[in-house]
Amino acid sequence: MSPASSGAAATSIRAAAAPAPPVPCDPASDPDPDPDATDGRLAPGGPGYRRMSFALFLAGIATFALLYSTQALLPLISDTFDASASAASWTVSGATGALALCVLPLSALSERFGRRTVMTGSLTVAVTVGLLAPFAPSLGTLIALRALQGAALAGLPASAMAYLAEEVRPKALVGAIGLFVAGNSIGGMSGRVIGGWIAQGFGWRVAVGTIGVIAVVCAVAFRVLLPASRHGGAGVSSTEHSAPRSLHPRALARTVGGHLANPLLRRLYGIGALFMTVFGAVYTVIGYRLTAAPFSLPQGLIGSIFLVYLVGTVSSAAAGRLVGRLGRRGALYLAAGTTTSGLALSLVPRLPVIFLGLVLITAGFFAGHAVASSAVSRTATHGRAQASALYQSAYYIGSSFGAAVGATAFHAGGWAGTAGLGFVAVLGVVAVTVWGTYAARAQARAQAQAQAGAQAREGGALAAAR
Repeated sequence: MSPASSGAAATSIRAAAAPAPPVPCDPASDPDPDPDATDGRLAPGGPGYRRMSFALFLAGIATFALLYSTQALLPLISDTFDASASAASWTVSGATGALALCVLPLSALSERFGRRTVMTGSLTVAVTVGLLAPFAPSLGTLIALRALQGAALAGLPASAMAYLAEEVRPKALVGAIGLFVAGNSIGGMSGRVIGGWIAQGFGWRVAVGTIGVIAVVCAVAFRVLLPASRHGGAGVSSTEHSAPRSLHPRALARTVGGHLANPLLRRLYGIGALFMTVFGAVYTVIGYRLTAAPFSLPQGLIGSIFLVYLVGTVSSAAAGRLVGRLGRRGALYLAAGTTTSGLALSLVPRLPVIFLGLVLITAGFFAGHAVASSAVSRTATHGRAQASALYQSAYYIGSSFGAAVGATAFHAGGWAGTAGLGFVAVLGVVAVTVWGTYAARAQARAQAQAQAGAQAREGGALAAAR
């Protein structure tokens, strides 16, 4: 990819007697070099950053538009195949579950073949399946195609996170990942909104096919715009033309085991899964709730409900500023509180209040997801593709679980059952974050005691020497 900046930092060196022209300064000999000046990775305003951001923004649109293309259409799919809500929900759960299972092995392929290649291949297969899905003759066939589509898409999310962690300067990483997540929210919104209105006039098959065509356009633009990797340790050289590195299952297992042994990463994986459980449950079931009495909304308006994803675009892009002001745990507490407030409002049987509840649920979810996913990328110092893949696996396991169990809860207890599942999941987020706060304070106290002990021993040694 194009370097964000070229050359090393330069300083003006003046002789004691007379001024001299500025000469380059060796960063290795500079006692306090500016890391931003010597970092060749991408940064806002630098060459290639805008192309990279827009390319991954489009990839996010294509990924979420395809992944959730049937979610807003579930009532129509249930009618076509005479299926229950829990059965039809597997067109969503099958896709997200397959993605969760395949994201880790496909992220390993990106170590050998490069992030850009794997992301392009994933989108190519996924959009092809997206063009075939409208012709599914049965619910079982549709679920199988959706599972294949989810498996194909698995190569993109973790590879994209690893690509950003390697190609973007650390200070700009949260903002860059927030923009990618913003593309996810716009993709999820546009696929549902466009699909809903098209389905109202022409049926769900035409709607799913249209989403597939939109994804093709995004995939082509992504391939054209995305710069090649220059800083990935993933079997690519600075120009991504060197011989790819072979895959070593034992090394991969050690890397994965090391990530799972990291308490902070485990907590972040759990937080991602719990947030997505809420989101998957709410948006899988909301269509059934609003098409039934007393609301009885048409399919086009059901799809338009997903315009609240625009709120997610704003909250995910603002995640970096939230972390800067409140810290990571403070931002997670705020996201959890916002989601809880939204769930409470969604219980009120009035359409404007339900809509406000969805706004808060969406804002809280996307903010929490952006904070947790960016923290994973910054915490992992090696094997970033695998660290991100584990997060994505947990995240989409939460989505699959939320969609399936949320639909079952709705069948058993109505919307209150689905909201109850959401409350339990958010409580889990708070519990994990509180535990993280406690663990961080305990570690800080242990470090302070160790430092005090070392200073005391040093002082005793000096006294004895006198």
